[in-house]
Amino acid sequence: MGDSAYSFSLTTFNRTGKLLQIEYALNAVANGRTSLGICAKDGVVIATDKKLQSSLVDTDQVKKVENINTSVGFVYSGVGPDYRVLVRKARKASQSYQLTYGEPEPVSQMVKSTASVMQEYTQSGGVRPFGVSLLVAGIDAYDKTPHLYQVDPSGAYFGWKATAVGRNQVNAKNFLERRWNDDMEMEDAIHTALLTLREGFEGEMTSKNIEVGVVSITDGVFKTLTPEQIQDYLDEAS
Repeated sequence: MGDSAYSFSLTTFNRTGKLLQIEYALNAVANGRTSLGICAKDGVVIATDKKLQSSLVDTDQVKKVENINTSVGFVYSGVGPDYRVLVRKARKASQSYQLTYGEPEPVSQMVKSTASVMQEYTQSGGVRPFGVSLLVAGIDAYDKTPHLYQVDPSGAYFGWKATAVGRNQVNAKNFLERRWNDDMEMEDAIHTALLTLREGFEGEMTSKNIEVGVVSITDGVFKTLTPEQIQDYLDEAS
């Protein structure tokens, strides 16, 4: 019996112990545009390629970097509509936590709850796994510690110093391994993120076809850089 016998069953392992629908979801992530994250000693940077197939699409209406609460942001590679569902669920859970406990939801707690949602979709009939991998950047309010996590379609999650997902993830990770160090600060992390994206970028990289989100321990507020700010960094790097 070949793997095709297991392909259409979400909840049946094949003979090698894999859920093939999870493998297909990871393929969707690998075919998505590159996204990356860097955890510096004073904050976190996430960045993504949002180049579109047609120049007629209004890139200002396309958002891949989203804030979940004041101090946490998401970016993704994979299937955009799946990402929107996870963003909505994470925001709702974060608001519920704030109302219940009177304080912002810790980054690790948000990652765990989002990963649990994704894992539920690997063992339920009539659904399919989310075709996205998330990078989660945030600062915990109680100790001002920067965090970077990756959450995969299976519901597995990992903490990272720097990582990348999407089409060019292997080369991007190799580049980040050479560049990252313990003393890296936010400004250097932003420049490194842009250099890493440029390594595998198809065509000209501009402030219109990339997005950058940052959160610093100084104010603990997650924000997306404006196109003008991104252009300043690109000009410095050129």
